[in-house]
Amino acid sequence: MNNLTMVLKLKIAVTICAWCAPLLLFPTGVLQWLGFSVPQPIVFLRLLGMAYLALVVSYLSTLRAIGKNVYPGAGVWVGIVSNGGASLCLALAASEGVWSSWGLPAQIFMWGSLVGTAAITVGLVVFGPLGRSAKST
Repeated sequence: MNNLTMVLKLKIAVTICAWCAPLLLFPTGVLQWLGFSVPQPIVFLRLLGMAYLALVVSYLSTLRAIGKNVYPGAGVWVGIVSNGGASLCLALAASEGVWSSWGLPAQIFMWGSLVGTAAITVGLVVFGPLGRSAKST
């Protein structure tokens, strides 16, 4: 298994377990118990969970292309933009103290999300476009 495949499999697992499933399935009370500020109506969180599920479909398609020995440029760039953008948004929110008053589990989750999305972005860039460029030289 190549490095890009490993990054994508990690991204799929994290997206489903950390973001997609909780946003789609957790009741409001559970989210509040964990210390999150929950917007009302909750439909906005559910829509975000569906958007994450759509990203998972893109990542699965990207893995399928790799399995066919085709470079999945579009899927890699979707991941770079999604994770890079998320890490920038999270960094800005952290600098503004957005989650400083939230419960400890929620704060840990948000800091982990910041670190995780940044690391996945780096992995996708290094093993995607940069890795591809290194092979063609």
